[in-house]
Amino acid sequence: MKQNIDVVPMLFFKNAGLSGKMAYGFWKMGLTQAMPKRSRGRNHMNHLCLLYFRLTPLCNLHCLMCGQQGVKGVLKGDVMRSESKSIVPLERYKEIVDEITPHHPIIYLWGGEPFLYPDLIPLAKYMVDKGLFVSVNTNGTFLEQYAEQIVRDGWSTIFVSLDAFQDVNDAMRGKGSYDRVVRGFAALNRAKIKYKARYPVLGVVTTVTNMNYLSLDQLAEASREFHLGVHIINLGTYTNNAIVEKQRRFMKEKLDTDIDCLEGYNTGFNEGIDGHKLYDILQNIHNRNYGHPIITVPALNPEKIHQYYSELEVPVRDHCIVPWCQANINYNGDVHFCADYPDYILGNIKEQSFSDIYNGDRANKFRKEIHACKGGMFPGCLRCYQNMLFGRKVKGF
Repeated sequence: MKQNIDVVPMLFFKNAGLSGKMAYGFWKMGLTQAMPKRSRGRNHMNHLCLLYFRLTPLCNLHCLMCGQQGVKGVLKGDVMRSESKSIVPLERYKEIVDEITPHHPIIYLWGGEPFLYPDLIPLAKYMVDKGLFVSVNTNGTFLEQYAEQIVRDGWSTIFVSLDAFQDVNDAMRGKGSYDRVVRGFAALNRAKIKYKARYPVLGVVTTVTNMNYLSLDQLAEASREFHLGVHIINLGTYTNNAIVEKQRRFMKEKLDTDIDCLEGYNTGFNEGIDGHKLYDILQNIHNRNYGHPIITVPALNPEKIHQYYSELEVPVRDHCIVPWCQANINYNGDVHFCADYPDYILGNIKEQSFSDIYNGDRANKFRKEIHACKGGMFPGCLRCYQNMLFGRKVKGF
């Protein structure tokens, strides 16, 4: 199975400048992985290569497996609406962009649904105009409306969450969501032709669950018509009661913080997935030419895929490098390292500069504690998507 770095050659033939920015980010990640994992006494801004902006908690869909608003999600109803009142204003984000631009990190905008952040369009344009690689992750239901503006502004990539062909996808994400995504892709491709534009490069991210894994090949076949740059199949973020409780005790003891976000991935949607059948399906997909690369994250040895879903306590990636080269800015300004588990707060950009937070005592304490752990990760990191992307492959997997 192909690796996530395989998208760089694909991008090179579409746009050398764009792929150069992405390759530079991967190079900095590789450098971080090879360097000693110090906490204090180093300006970590020099190694910043990826910065996530989670712009809003609001979303117009309620996907069943979502850790935010799904069946076990931690942001629902009144909580979500209350949280949405604390979003960071555009002008403060611009100041942060000015601060981090000299370090040339890849920018990843997400939510919630980022199109529900009122200033997404001007923010993304400001980032592009600064020369940054700007990737937006969306559920795709607003793309048709904003297609021409997106192409004119020159966003780098758009990743759309799409989990299956029409009926299965809509059962997971909401009726009509599939058709809205397809219309959005069509509108973007028309706009790219109209303006003779090479980007945004379009991508699909598919999360594997026990609801869709048997029909992944149908989506892959349908994707021929989307004119994609890449399709990423995410094996999914899963946990269980034992892991959640172990993480809860650890975080309280070592970092004096409570957790609630990990429980959002204790969904059971991994249960019953036949790893042997899934491997056959993935192998069939990877052996075909759909006009774009299809990448599985994490790429596992075939005999280990079943273990990925049935034995969640077994690590498949370890030695997380995220705290040394990446960070996340939450919709309320809180900065944290873990995208999906924003429990341990490093600081807030409404009160401090980003560099002071990233090099601060709380950030260095986190780095020190995770480096001291067996395997260089916390108990709750076992299926974390960031660790699946950037962690070290465990021998045998």
